[in-house]
Amino acid sequence: MDRALPKRFWTQQRMLLIGGGTLILALLVYTLFFADRRSKLNVEREKITVSAVKTGPFDDFIAVTGVVQPLKTIRLDAIEGGYVTQKLVEGGAKVAQGQVLLKLENQSLKLSFLQSETEANRLVNDLQNTRQRLQIEKFTLRKTLADLDAQIEQAKDAYDRQSKMFTEKVASEDEYLKAKRTYERLQKQRSIEIESQKYQDENARMQIKQLEGTLARTQRNVTLWQQTLDNLVVKAPVSGQLSSIDVEVGSNINRGQNIGQIDDLNGFKMRVGVDEHYISRVFAGLNGSFEFGGKTYPLTISRVYPEVRSGRFEVDMVFPKGAPTGIKRGQSSPIQLELGKAAQATLIPVGGFFSDTGGNWVYVVDKTGKRATKRQITLGRKNPEYYEVLEGLQPDEQVITSSYENFGDNEVLEF
Repeated sequence: MDRALPKRFWTQQRMLLIGGGTLILALLVYTLFFADRRSKLNVEREKITVSAVKTGPFDDFIAVTGVVQPLKTIRLDAIEGGYVTQKLVEGGAKVAQGQVLLKLENQSLKLSFLQSETEANRLVNDLQNTRQRLQIEKFTLRKTLADLDAQIEQAKDAYDRQSKMFTEKVASEDEYLKAKRTYERLQKQRSIEIESQKYQDENARMQIKQLEGTLARTQRNVTLWQQTLDNLVVKAPVSGQLSSIDVEVGSNINRGQNIGQIDDLNGFKMRVGVDEHYISRVFAGLNGSFEFGGKTYPLTISRVYPEVRSGRFEVDMVFPKGAPTGIKRGQSSPIQLELGKAAQATLIPVGGFFSDTGGNWVYVVDKTGKRATKRQITLGRKNPEYYEVLEGLQPDEQVITSSYENFGDNEVLEF
């Protein structure tokens, strides 16, 4: 006789259902609380650059480009204007101090010179005539005084005789008074003549002094006009190389117009363009170096031009130990400009990542080498080879330093 068996609770079907439910629940819990939900992107390891973070000396310098220029460049400006009649030297030629470069013509200057010279000649003649007149007047005075002295002598004799005869009652009183008045009149006439001649002499001397002053000024004007005419012949103010002369025969140039320049060949300097980012850190006295002919030559900033053009400013650098032999005007060369002394720092190589992140974050490769995770960092100074790491990275960590342009906003890169 068959008997009924008790029904089992843990049947295979129920166990499968409970197991499946538990697995699904566990998966949900893991997804909600433990799963990595960060955005990911698969990349090819061969197409990126991975660099190691390291500790080492940070050389605070920037790479710039300098152009060789003469130590001194003298502007050649026209002192006087005119049209060019002769051009004796072409650009690029070496010239000596005082060598004639151009000859100009200016008719109005010549006319002014002739007028001033004519006026000076007229004043010379007037001065000579005045001096001759004064001399003649002196001779006339002497003759007049001589005549008066003779007349006075005769009048005195007549007066003395009439006075004696009048005393002896031989001559009449009228004859005596007539002789007396004649004698006194001649004496007064002599005094008046002397005063008149003295006045004329003083007046003539004053005229001579005025004429001499006017003549001296006019002669100075003549000298200045002569110098002005001499300036129509353009000469080299110093010895050197005439690097340019921007005029041709027949062209008209104005007073003060720049017509060229002369380079002093006794020394050279480097004119260097620097990014405006460094304008607060660049000053006279900073050192640098550059290579020429297989040797390294030191440089020192001698002058900073603060004007910024197109995001750059310029400095002049000189050779403290002398310019290298064979260097020529216009040559360009890379220069290592030192901004500070070397110091130990955490370093990361320069790469394209900076243009995409601004140096605020990087992708750091984990120890497995199979993925890289975004991490916030802080960078400091930069030189052509390295960035100085201030925060966020440790030595020996691996960082992607190539461009992040194709990575989007993904937080994790998987290789």
